[in-house]
Amino acid sequence: MSEKTMQIAEMIDMLPEQDQILAFDLIKKLVLAWDPDFTKVTPQERKALEEAEADPEVFSDEAIDWN
Repeated sequence: MSEKTMQIAEMIDMLPEQDQILAFDLIKKLVLAWDPDFTKVTPQERKALEEAEADPEVFSDEAIDWN
């Protein structure tokens, strides 16, 4: 988790429960506006995917003969 994310979580944790819900709803709205189908990946996720794809132990399901 990034430093900024930890700071945000700590600040939200200090709020009363009703305000925490409001903050959650705002963040959710921002994420959905950025990616309505949750199909985009963050730079960290992209790096992890690329590293996994480069790993010889990892292969796609298309490479498996399921029959």
